Amino acid sequence: MKVANEKVENRQAFLSIEMEPAEVEESLEKSYHRLVKKMNIPGFRKGKAPRAVVERHLSRESLLEEALGELIPKAYEEAIKEQKLDAIARPQIEVTQTDPVVFKAVVPLRPTVELNDCQSIRVSSEPVEVPKEDDVNAIIERLRHQHATWEPVERPTGFNDMIVLDIESNIEDKPFINQKGAQYLVVQNQPFPAPGFAEQLVGMKRDEEKEFQLQFASDYAKGELAGKKASFKVKVIEIKQEKLPKLNSEFAKGINPDFKTLNSLRKHILFNLKLRAKEKARIDFEDKVLEAAAETSQVEFPPILAEREIDRLLNQRLRRWQAGGNNLEEYLSSINKTEEEIREELRPLATKRTTWALVLGEIAEQEKIKVSNSAINTEIKNMIKGAAEDKKSEINKFLNTPESRKSIEQSLLTRKTIERLVKIAKGSGAKTATSGGESLAKSSKIKQEEQK
Repeated sequence: MKVANEKVENRQAFLSIEMEPAEVEESLEKSYHRLVKKMNIPGFRKGKAPRAVVERHLSRESLLEEALGELIPKAYEEAIKEQKLDAIARPQIEVTQTDPVVFKAVVPLRPTVELNDCQSIRVSSEPVEVPKEDDVNAIIERLRHQHATWEPVERPTGFNDMIVLDIESNIEDKPFINQKGAQYLVVQNQPFPAPGFAEQLVGMKRDEEKEFQLQFASDYAKGELAGKKASFKVKVIEIKQEKLPKLNSEFAKGINPDFKTLNSLRKHILFNLKLRAKEKARIDFEDKVLEAAAETSQVEFPPILAEREIDRLLNQRLRRWQAGGNNLEEYLSSINKTEEEIREELRPLATKRTTWALVLGEIAEQEKIKVSNSAINTEIKNMIKGAAEDKKSEINKFLNTPESRKSIEQSLLTRKTIERLVKIAKGSGAKTATSGGESLAKSSKIKQEEQK
């Protein structure tokens, strides 16, 4: 086996690996013996057909593919050991030729983090935003909509009405959406089930029927619908309008019996808004501190780490969306974007968060920040507190698995490291020359040199 490390770029090693003919032949022979035992070839007892016959029966290409499936992973492992590469994830592998066998491997390497003078970071905090009366009114109005009732009306359909309708539709003579008694909120510019559908319903009366066609855009998020025309036939069964509750004590009690008056509800909302504003100010300040720490550091990592963070961010979005019973396709349709477009939008944020995480990890190591078992146990107890009594034992068992405890430990470690950085940024946590410890910058650079 011949291994060439062509280059290292973006913390990825680009290897070219050429297999010796004898190695390939040995792997072909092993594959033959493995496959022949499973094959029934006319004229031969099972497992007794010669290799030449097996190759004619399968084709040499198929046998080679089977052989490479076993050979390449082993050859890759030997190659990274030979090159002394610290791989952190599966490589991208491409077979570029088969005579001789040559394959390329793109190897994700462990990130490098060089901290500079993190002890000198200083960040000024912004004043906490004071909630306004309009903010309270907006939440009150939202609560009114949440507790509204829907009453039948005898008038044409308008935007924001809830209608019950029968719908038949097809695309290129294939059924699309067909449902009796479907409830539909007529919202302007609603993309579901097709752009322009809601607008077609405006002005329709009860028991009125209508047929129309709608064209999906050529760049529509659902690729299978892009550029196609849908034919609809609808019948309005019932039209309902929203009736908002009056703003009085009864409304407040309906939100929570503890609120005896509307004013008590408003005070509670204002109190929560102040808490949120304070929390937002804290998070914003921490983000500025992390940004400052990242700017004073040199961080390199393979693209796969950003891709993993994109996966996590996308899954977060989908979990929120799917909580309402929707799926990925409906989510993409609602925002009229492809998954690839969303991933590209998330890339800058994912790259930033990956950088922050690596910087925090290095700071935690240099500052010797640790999380004790007792701290993990306390966190688990806090997490269980709000659970139903009959579920606490099950949740406790799950949270005490090695994987869960490791995740909790990492979360607590991140929190402690951020708190340390915040103290430094406020000027209350920097180490002095007489403290007996090296600066983060110096100790980090020494570590980088040792790694080289």
